[in-house]
Amino acid sequence: MTTASGPLVVIGLGAMGLGMARSLLRAGLDVTGIDREQAAMAAFEADGGRIASDRAARDAALRRASAVVLVVVNAAQTEAVLFGEDGIAPHLAPGTVVVSCATFAPEHAVRFEAKLAETGLLYLDAPISGGVVRAAEGRLSIMASGTADAFAAARPALDAMAETVFELGDRAGPGSAMKVVNQLLAGVHIAATAEALTFGVGQGIEVARMVEVISRCAGSSWMFENRGPFIADGDYRPHSAVDIFVKDLGIVAEAASAGGLSVPLTETALARFRSAHDAGLGREGDVAVAKIYAREGNIALPGVPASGADVLGGTSSDKD
Repeated sequence: MTTASGPLVVIGLGAMGLGMARSLLRAGLDVTGIDREQAAMAAFEADGGRIASDRAARDAALRRASAVVLVVVNAAQTEAVLFGEDGIAPHLAPGTVVVSCATFAPEHAVRFEAKLAETGLLYLDAPISGGVVRAAEGRLSIMASGTADAFAAARPALDAMAETVFELGDRAGPGSAMKVVNQLLAGVHIAATAEALTFGVGQGIEVARMVEVISRCAGSSWMFENRGPFIADGDYRPHSAVDIFVKDLGIVAEAASAGGLSVPLTETALARFRSAHDAGLGREGDVAVAKIYAREGNIALPGVPASGADVLGGTSSDKD
């Protein structure tokens, strides 16, 4: 069992964050959960975790924390949580580490690290990969970079949340850069999975049968094996939302453009996700990009009739 040097705070108890907080709790750590949604905090409290449901409780939890794990969506949310009008940074004791798990361009991580260092706070650039199930199991992969002190302060949390921690450098930036590379591949693979399965249905093959066969053949990928069953089951719940890949592939495209690099596969996949967003599917699971292919080809997928009028729609949840 992992032992902590002090209490932990997890901010963001969404699909990923709640599983991560539960993994920390299961490891015997003292964990306080914070989220805008009362239902999310109630779920964590029911597991035996602490919650901070008001400003006073939040500030008290922050003052005693040895580490704060931020599981939000993007750089803007990270900045607001840290340095906004009601930001947490002024309430943290020197030496506290902020473990930042959102996906964004590396320059934001560099900036956050420098700003926190001004008041003696540590920052670990620590984007995550692995999905909701592995978050709940404490088996994430974490692409981390930061100072030796930041790694040391975060180690109990990292050990509880991750199966693999990649240590990518002694400063913020490389962790986020590696995650963006991962998201390029993940987004392209999801779009390719949706395209292949819809194409196969058009050729008269059942989705479940394709998932079974291709998962054992050279054309498979982790994303195919993970996302293919969702399409086979007609499951478009937001395990990870379409809009996540609108954001993440947009980061890739912008960074590549700034460096003069052509990324046509990224651009094509991004266009597919943007089409899904524009069709009202942004808050559905990322596999809802398959609905765009189904609509265009007038092809019926599980849970998606061939009539284009019924392909569109959406749920009202997001990744986190």
